[in-house]
Amino acid sequence: MKYVVALVLGFLTGAVLFTVGVLYNPFVADRGLSPLSVTDAEVVALSYSVVPAESILYTNDGESLQTPHPAKVQQLWEPPIRQTDAMVSLLQDATGAPAGLGVKFSSKSESTHLFGGKAIKDSAWYIYLPDRGSLFIHQTENYWPFLQQVGFPAWRSSGNNWRGSWLGDLTAGPGALGTAAAFGSSGEFAGLEMEAVESLSVRAFSADTGFVAAEGRLFIELPQAFADDDLASAPVD
Repeated sequence: MKYVVALVLGFLTGAVLFTVGVLYNPFVADRGLSPLSVTDAEVVALSYSVVPAESILYTNDGESLQTPHPAKVQQLWEPPIRQTDAMVSLLQDATGAPAGLGVKFSSKSESTHLFGGKAIKDSAWYIYLPDRGSLFIHQTENYWPFLQQVGFPAWRSSGNNWRGSWLGDLTAGPGALGTAAAFGSSGEFAGLEMEAVESLSVRAFSADTGFVAAEGRLFIELPQAFADDDLASAPVD
């Protein structure tokens, strides 16, 4: 009997050590400040609600943590797309006024490696701003800091929820500095190659139902030549 107890205790100790090692791996560094937060170029700032019920449309395979919205939306249960989420959201500008629409597709990546601090999704945005034009954003996202600091504490709590204030960048590439690649397709963005960063601000999260109060933010850096052209074409008093 004592050997069985020792074996069980050994398994439990190993599981605890593994969990601690994954969550608090000293070799996983914080990426720190976003490169777009210190740029001198013009930046387009947009925000949107991450809560599915507050979006225009959100869908997944129907078995994931977050519930599709609206209730009768088509679910992505077919094998080629069952690891994909799709969302249509109202985008707001820096003043909180409606600015346009955003369509986002994101899929779980095979490059996910939790012990290496990588909970990766590959995603793409199509953004349409009626007064300005449209653009595409391609990016790799890393949700590891969110899982470590919000998701796991929510799962560990007695009520399966987390409340507080958490803000972090999701974008981790493909740019060398951890920025996303953005390409203009119409309007004033037509033909432009840009960089972008997406961040996440969370105030409440449930381990049972997902985001309760959370906001996504997109920052798109316009080329310096674009800002110079605007300055040159401005009327002189």
